Amino acid sequence: QVQLVESGGGLVQAGGSLRLSCAASEGTFSTYSMGWFRQALGKEQEFVAAIGWNNITKYIADSVKGRFTISRENSKNAVYLHMAFLKPEDTAVYVCAAKDGAVTRSKNYDYWGQGTQVTVAA
Repeated sequence: QVQLVESGGGLVQAGGSLRLSCAASEGTFSTYSMGWFRQALGKEQEFVAAIGWNNITKYIADSVKGRFTISRENSKNAVYLHMAFLKPEDTAVYVCAAKDGAVTRSKNYDYWGQGTQVTVAA
């Protein structure tokens, strides 16, 4: 019902920055909490960041805290992941997710995007 499309991935040098975007097709975006997850080759999917519908409550994984931030722009039905000081271990497919309810660090989201590849060169 809700389609999520990520963009902004690519190849960057270690220490560089990227901004990932996730655009939602559904018209009631402002009621959704949003999250970002990532999965590296051979690894389990892990939580990265999340933001509540009110644009106030935010969760950031310890592994990226101080380097990544999350924001949203409800007028554009979009959520962003701002990544700085990137490390090779950040290389993964990054996927956004949406849920109608309280923001969470778990995988309990209702809608998922296809993902965008981020590759950080050593």
